[in-house]
Amino acid sequence: MDQVKAVFNGKFDLVENIKISPFSRAYTFSDSVYEVIPFFNSKPIAFSMHLERLEYSSTELAMNIEIEKVSGEIDNLISSCDSNSGYVYYQITRGVDNIRSHMYSNTLQIETFGYVIPCSFESRPLKVMVCEDIRWGRCNIKSTSLLGNVMSMNSAHKDNCDEVIMHKNNILREAGASNLFFIKDYKICTPALSNNILPGITRALLITELNKIGIEVIEDEFSLTDISNASSAWLTSSTKGLAPIYEITNLKSNLNIKDPIFLKSKEVFDKKYFN
Repeated sequence: MDQVKAVFNGKFDLVENIKISPFSRAYTFSDSVYEVIPFFNSKPIAFSMHLERLEYSSTELAMNIEIEKVSGEIDNLISSCDSNSGYVYYQITRGVDNIRSHMYSNTLQIETFGYVIPCSFESRPLKVMVCEDIRWGRCNIKSTSLLGNVMSMNSAHKDNCDEVIMHKNNILREAGASNLFFIKDYKICTPALSNNILPGITRALLITELNKIGIEVIEDEFSLTDISNASSAWLTSSTKGLAPIYEITNLKSNLNIKDPIFLKSKEVFDKKYFN
């Protein structure tokens, strides 16, 4: 990642010049949280919502952060980007242990790291597969502990899939790095939030914009049968936007990436945030 602009513990530099201790708890325990903040025309999208979620994740891990300092560093990274559209990755770690220990000391100094890269936000149709959810039980915390996601998504990648849709005992949860929406009986549906689902910012923004024009989104418990019978489905995230699913490789389905309800949803979202 040569020439990528970054910040580490308040110091701005190129990422290639940043040195991090191998005893950082991000490295030894994934004892860290993160956010991905997109920006378009040099303006962050839903900045306050991303900061609130970062603060929530940090609080759940009992890490105290200076949110105004974090906000300022993210702003500076956006301003430094060579492109007016991209995203900032920002991570907060508990700190560095002198000796690796599950029990951390309350005297550790919080470690912060962020970088910025350009992104065009061009959503494309996706090929996915369904898989059993093997992640830990607090996926509503945006932790860097993503090994379950990594295992599932790379297994799917071997079958030329772009993403996975995870379920537990046939109950739908979310995708590997996205939230799930689908159309059933001409209604837009999405799995209701729980400890097993990250409260996606794009998910929330889309629901709000659809409600403004009188389109209801049903948030409930749904099964694999529901997605199998869906007429259209798509994934949402800060970097994907709204990305339609054209095939689920290991589940019978008949998905239309040009479904009028999906196209209207994408039009409404893009008009609000990418105009």
